[in-house]
Amino acid sequence: MPGPPRACRLRDLLLTALGTGAFVLDLGADVWAAGQYARQGRLLWAALQLATLGLASAVLQLFSWAWYRGDPADLHPGLPRGRRLALLHLLHLGYLHRCVQALKVGFALWRQEEPAEIDLDYANFISMDISMLRLFETFLEATPQLILVLHVTLCTGKVEYYQWLGIGTSFVCIAWALLDYYRALRSCLPSKPSPGYLPSAVYFLWNLLLLWPRIVALALFSTVWPKYIALHFLTLWGVLLLWVWLQNTDFMAGAASEWLFRGTVAVILYFSWFNVSEGSTLSRGVIHFGFLVTDSAFLGGTWLAHNVPLPSPSLLSGLLPGAALSFLLGLGLRGAYYQWLHPSRPVVALDEGDGSRSFALQDWHQNRRMAKLAQCFFPRAAPAKSEEVNGVH
Repeated sequence: MPGPPRACRLRDLLLTALGTGAFVLDLGADVWAAGQYARQGRLLWAALQLATLGLASAVLQLFSWAWYRGDPADLHPGLPRGRRLALLHLLHLGYLHRCVQALKVGFALWRQEEPAEIDLDYANFISMDISMLRLFETFLEATPQLILVLHVTLCTGKVEYYQWLGIGTSFVCIAWALLDYYRALRSCLPSKPSPGYLPSAVYFLWNLLLLWPRIVALALFSTVWPKYIALHFLTLWGVLLLWVWLQNTDFMAGAASEWLFRGTVAVILYFSWFNVSEGSTLSRGVIHFGFLVTDSAFLGGTWLAHNVPLPSPSLLSGLLPGAALSFLLGLGLRGAYYQWLHPSRPVVALDEGDGSRSFALQDWHQNRRMAKLAQCFFPRAAPAKSEEVNGVH
């Protein structure tokens, strides 16, 4: 199969560079924000800012280290081994090393007129891992920090222009991370074309519209019961962890790393839907979606009960109706996507391979980790008309 044209390879290289630059800038912005909170005497806010940053980074390093160790020994050229690899991740440089490696590979591909297919496969392989790690970082760091920023603005009663910009950018980045992950999963379907602008736009919008009410509800509740928001998270996280465990996930190589994966998925499920089990997910999706809607309504109702009557004029008076409207629009777009735009995967067993770019797992050309999740994300193609939906929300 012919490789992508040089212009597309340049576009991918630029996107990789932008993603790497955004990661470094976000890191600096988090440290700067923590410093500003500390200067204002808000030591708890500063500690929370740094705690989410440190926890997310530690989880990313553990995933990166485990994946490097599980990959074939000669897959990643120039990769440190043994203690040097462990030290790289102890210094919290593992994810950044992956980004730099992706830049080197992307630049080398762009310089070639006709790159070899094995080089294109390797570039796709490492970009998939980065997409998954970026998704984990989004829900472990960016989303909790967004709730913290909303909590701060609601408590202080004022929003600076840069805070509006930061809040809006954070929502867009969270939805964009989900879209990037979706497109990475889609690349596991070689028999299907890359998602066009319409499926990508619809997928991005409904995730954005459904995430906004959930995050707003959590931020509102934190202003009323700031001491109990952590208890709320831990309680629901424990329930969701049990939910993931009951689905018998088999994503990581070892038992300890599998529990790390389950715990991370439970965090994602606290905010959104993430499928980790093959088969019909309609019933599981409905249960989880109803669970989140009920919980968000309880959180918003608790805030409303403690703030009635609302001051007028106030942006708060339109916050809950706006969240409800966003939810209904997102629900409609989500239904439209899964009705008409969600593709099916080819009927090929995961342990079968013919040496081509098929949906196989024993060949490193196909990222085993992403292929497993793609098996859960996309429904198996079938001639029957009553095809059930299976996916990540």
